[in-house]
Amino acid sequence: MTDIIFRPRSEFFEESELPRWWKTVDRWSLFSLVGLFLSGLLLGMAASAPLAEANGQQAFYYVNRQFMYGALSFTCILGLSILSVQENRRIALIGFLVTFMLLCALPIFGTDHGKGAVRWLSFFGFSLQPSEFLKPFFVVAIAWVISAGQKDKNIPGTAISFVITLLIVSLLIMQPDFGQAALFLSIWTIVYFVSGASYRLLVGFIFLTSIGGFMTYMNSEHFARRIDGFLSPDVDPRTQLGFATNSIQEGGLFGVGLGEGVIKWRLPDAHTDFIIAVAAEEYGVLICILIIIFFIIIVGRSFILLLDERDYFIRNCGVGSISFFAFQAIINLGVSVRLLPAKGMTLPFISYGGSSLVASGFLMGLLLACTRRRPQGNVNQ
Repeated sequence: MTDIIFRPRSEFFEESELPRWWKTVDRWSLFSLVGLFLSGLLLGMAASAPLAEANGQQAFYYVNRQFMYGALSFTCILGLSILSVQENRRIALIGFLVTFMLLCALPIFGTDHGKGAVRWLSFFGFSLQPSEFLKPFFVVAIAWVISAGQKDKNIPGTAISFVITLLIVSLLIMQPDFGQAALFLSIWTIVYFVSGASYRLLVGFIFLTSIGGFMTYMNSEHFARRIDGFLSPDVDPRTQLGFATNSIQEGGLFGVGLGEGVIKWRLPDAHTDFIIAVAAEEYGVLICILIIIFFIIIVGRSFILLLDERDYFIRNCGVGSISFFAFQAIINLGVSVRLLPAKGMTLPFISYGGSSLVASGFLMGLLLACTRRRPQGNVNQ
């Protein structure tokens, strides 16, 4: 007891966990995440007002909820990034089992919220989208079994991870949610590639995936309609893509002014899937460039820090986490400017939504834990 009382102040704080975390965490990524969240709150003030009015709520009702979800998200980021990689792995594997069971429960207990796809579980006034929370836990699960196979050739890690991925993809297609299904397949392919994939197997898998996409196009009217709309040279100005494209053009460099935009009144998903169009219309292209810079910093810094990582699990898990984050951003931004077919994908830390924001917090907490400076191959720090 006397050692604690009379220990020099600098030595006491040096041994505590928080200063050690601050010295080893990637601050560029952390500050960029804060920048994204603050940008999301700013855009939410403009984009969520029509939703609040339609539901008889105060103008900033959904902004306040987003702030609450954001506080929970950054609590997850701080808590998980302080823990060791080994502790994160244990938590995530339990989380994977829970969220996978919730995903299995969707066909029985799920709801579509009027969107035509059964993706949510509703209880006690809250809605939960299992596929969002499954993302960080899925990365850990496949990184774990693949890395086990890398360390011990007698363990069929790649085969096990592929079976897990196919089960999840099948459940997502049943909703239907082809975009998320393609996203999970893409992340598995990236992690498999990073782990030292056979080029022949990789090419064969891509070929089979292409055939699967073609078969889906031929047998799914919903999927075919979206692809046909994307390939059409003309954009119907009355569609979501038409409104989004027009609003981005109207915004110009500096925007039409706060509260002066019209797209938020015309699109039901302006506060989620098309929030970047609201940003471009009201604040101009400059804020869109700032948001993209934040994403580039996080992705670039993470890949640089993982480049020399020798531990199989940390490298696989880190690459899978940042790939999920980057792909979601690319898909959301690409859809808004009509570079990709329409897909209901939120923009991480920007779009409104508790499931998306908290799940992104889990994902980024895991990533920051993987990219902390530590002795090579040490998963206990």
